[in-house]
Amino acid sequence: MQHQDHVQLIHQGISAPGGTWADLGSGGGAFTLALANLLGSGAHIYSVDQDKRALQEQARAMRARFPAVAVEYIVADFTRLLNLPPLDGILLANSLHFVRHKGAVLDQLRSYLRPGGSLLLIEYNADHGNPWVPYPLSYPTWEKLAQQHGFGSTRLLATVPSRFLREMYAALSIMF
Repeated sequence: MQHQDHVQLIHQGISAPGGTWADLGSGGGAFTLALANLLGSGAHIYSVDQDKRALQEQARAMRARFPAVAVEYIVADFTRLLNLPPLDGILLANSLHFVRHKGAVLDQLRSYLRPGGSLLLIEYNADHGNPWVPYPLSYPTWEKLAQQHGFGSTRLLATVPSRFLREMYAALSIMF
């Protein structure tokens, strides 16, 4: 996937430019860059990943492409408590499928969001994984899980074919 593909996948989940967002499990930052592209210069993004080198590469790419977007890079495991300000949105792009027991993590993520905050999920549309994608969740499974953990208005934004597990989707859920 190219940058425009990432942007296209999440653009319907961004209601307005600006705001304070976190990209959790951001890796090399493909979706962090897409988020910066859509949120623009008034935004503040917290990019969280355990891999310090990936965050350093991401910071170089961000400075080159979107220098006006404020980004803070945090080396941490997003499944553990983070020191974040109240967020307008959280992006989980290909990161939740590494979490076996998702409920406690979703409750924690919910605590970071302002009322009405957005949770934007990019995930493989499957309920059975493999060694590289151990715990994916299909869109119907996500709808149920989101509802159980305080998120509503869940909607499917887009799907794209994938050579791994056939399809990926983008979904938006709003904290009640």
